[in-house]
Amino acid sequence: MSSLNDFHGRILVVEDNTDIASLLVDFFTDKGHIADYASDGLTGLHLVTVNEYDVILLDLALPGIDGINLCQKLRKDLHSTTPILMLTARDSLDEKLIGFDVGADDYLVKPFDLLEVYARVQALWRRSNNDNQTVINVSNLAFNYETLEVVREGQAIKLNSIRLKILRLLMENTHRVVSRREMETHIWGDDPTESDALRTHLSAIRQAIDKPFENKLLHTIHSVGYRLYDDQAA
Repeated sequence: MSSLNDFHGRILVVEDNTDIASLLVDFFTDKGHIADYASDGLTGLHLVTVNEYDVILLDLALPGIDGINLCQKLRKDLHSTTPILMLTARDSLDEKLIGFDVGADDYLVKPFDLLEVYARVQALWRRSNNDNQTVINVSNLAFNYETLEVVREGQAIKLNSIRLKILRLLMENTHRVVSRREMETHIWGDDPTESDALRTHLSAIRQAIDKPFENKLLHTIHSVGYRLYDDQAA
């Protein structure tokens, strides 16, 4: 495995469009990665069973087994924890949420910029390796997974268990917007909750991590969800 600052890993591209697949394979190969290719879901499933990958780029509309079913098989049957970036022409919120529900880690709509794909892959790689780290940082906000301590600019921040779980989800996904539905499923699963419960928790998180500080990290993306990141960073 490579260091977090020098990621040269093994990528699997599962994509039935040969032009897009070739573009991705050539791009990642040129960047120093090993890139394998599958043109259908069955081949993709086979490759994951015999090889170890750092990130999987997965199209939704695949012959044989489609991307949703393949993702579900990887997570439930193979118990794979490899980060999955879904690439698809489908741009509806429902499609994205279905992808996250079956275990996708990120979602990118075609047509896409190769540099954005690369940035997303690097972000997923860093996130997956946070499992081996004690502390995750976003700007000057630090979360210690072992002690459950949250600190910003030397100031300790107290949050209850649900708010810590929400904060961790947001910090691990600083590269993207996290939808309300994804957060609710992550916290409460299929059990119903009060309609304003999530809003109340997010308001308390914002009060704790942002109000005392000049630079705000928790951003509301209207009609989509929330993202925790430093918009002042270069």
